[in-house]
Amino acid sequence: MFKWIYSLWVRFWFSAQMAGHGILVNPLRSSLTVLGVAIGVASVVSLMGIGEGARQAVVSQFESLGANVVVIKAMEPTAEFDPDFAAELEETVPQLKQITPVVYTEATVRWRRERGFAELLGVNSKFPEIRDHDLVSGHFFSNLHVEQRSPVAVLGYNVASGLLGGRSPVGQTLTLDGHTFRIIGVLAPKGPQQAEGIDDKIIIPYSTALRLAEKKTVPEIWGKAGSALEADLATVQLGRIISRDLGLGPKVPTGQAPGNEELEPGIPADGPVPPVVDEPVEDRQSGLQTGKDLVTITNLNQLVQEADKANRVMTLLLGGIAAVSLLVGGLGIMNIMLVAVTERTKEIGVRRALGAKQGDLLTQFLLEALYLSGIGAIAGVAAGIWGSNMFARYGFETAISFQAIQIAVGVAIAAGLLFGVYPAISASSVPPVEALRR
Repeated sequence: MFKWIYSLWVRFWFSAQMAGHGILVNPLRSSLTVLGVAIGVASVVSLMGIGEGARQAVVSQFESLGANVVVIKAMEPTAEFDPDFAAELEETVPQLKQITPVVYTEATVRWRRERGFAELLGVNSKFPEIRDHDLVSGHFFSNLHVEQRSPVAVLGYNVASGLLGGRSPVGQTLTLDGHTFRIIGVLAPKGPQQAEGIDDKIIIPYSTALRLAEKKTVPEIWGKAGSALEADLATVQLGRIISRDLGLGPKVPTGQAPGNEELEPGIPADGPVPPVVDEPVEDRQSGLQTGKDLVTITNLNQLVQEADKANRVMTLLLGGIAAVSLLVGGLGIMNIMLVAVTERTKEIGVRRALGAKQGDLLTQFLLEALYLSGIGAIAGVAAGIWGSNMFARYGFETAISFQAIQIAVGVAIAAGLLFGVYPAISASSVPPVEALRR
């Protein structure tokens, strides 16, 4: 048994040496074959790295908005919500644990002798829990601040860093549109293009923001559920509530328009409305008539899943396109091996005459194909990682995927062996007498 194993090992080792010698004899041809495989592997690794980086960036942007968050957004100014509507939803939708009205506005900022322009975000005291956002300094404002319309502000990280060169500005004051605000906290950094640019915003009580914007309604309401399942249930329940309030539900009287406004007297509820001459017709059309949604309800968990799925498909498509070059590299290996069989027919005959078996020649030529594909795969992985890093330097989001490397290397080696089978069988099938005659 030991002798048989030793003999098999010796035959394999000699075939491996002959395979290496066969590659080194023609360095230019072997290098070109390796280059074809390397280009294919590098293309797969780099393109899938770009796709994976884009997927992670998109998913990270959605996740930075908080987990299990449901966003209710008015698409038309006439459909905006009364701030008290958020408190009503908190009572009628038990799945939503925290809810805040949201106001977007802008203001001129004056800090000491400097002036600038800043985006303001008006929310209530539950904002940190809803958006899963911690503070690095100070504290967030309370319900009392909201009720009293207090002039207090919590700064985004970038805004705070620009005021005192990295020192905490808590306790200092700044002016927004001529009103003095006291800084009470600084939010933790989320990163570039994360959480809708929260690092560059100033957060104030929504009641104060409404006063600055001279408004009485809010365009958005954010709610946070206890789990992903509760977020799905809350989305369904909110849809029913909003449909009912907009006049799209079955219980709404037929004499009311979608905005709950009564029709003009003398016009039948089911009859056509005559156009008004002094006002464009399209300006008076409701969201129901134009096909637009007056209010949208978005479960951010679903957006994360959809974005993740879409970007995975894109990554696979990029990998599939790049894999075509691997096929070309495999065909190159096959071509080189067939040429080698033709050129080395005499060598094959000598080896068969000296006692080499058909399996020895088959092993030798398969090992040659394995060497070429293996070296090409290693070089391709290194080139793919280098290429991904180069793309990252120019602003592309990239992520080196170990799975992509495994797939690329596996396909390269499999292609090399697959396309090396036929030449190996051809070489091992040449009769010794015929080989020596050539």
